[in-house]
Amino acid sequence: QVQLVESGGGLVQAGGSLRLSCAASGRTFSSYVMGWFRQAPGKEREFVAVISWNGGRLYYADSVKGRFTISRDNAKNTVYLQMSSLKPEDTAVYYCAADRTGISASRLWEQYDYWGQGTQVTVSS
Repeated sequence: QVQLVESGGGLVQAGGSLRLSCAASGRTFSSYVMGWFRQAPGKEREFVAVISWNGGRLYYADSVKGRFTISRDNAKNTVYLQMSSLKPEDTAVYYCAADRTGISASRLWEQYDYWGQGTQVTVSS
């Protein structure tokens, strides 16, 4: 069993930056594909970014490409999401997720086995 704990959310003005962290328990973190998803009120959960087990593959949603950066530190069992040039439409609860198969860097939330509790990001205009 893997537990994921997100942190780093908060209130920020448009144009600002935040860095989200997701700390994972367990000794097999380094083999997992890790993703970030978000869900705004009244909207479906949507893909944000994904990173392969070794960081060799990175994919982003078009809406965040060039503004967000996903990274991981396997020695610390942590994945990060650096968010810059934030917009009000980025407001959502952000979740990290782990795909234990580690095979494909999927954009599909159904592919992921473990989820954190989420952290709120609010961007004011």
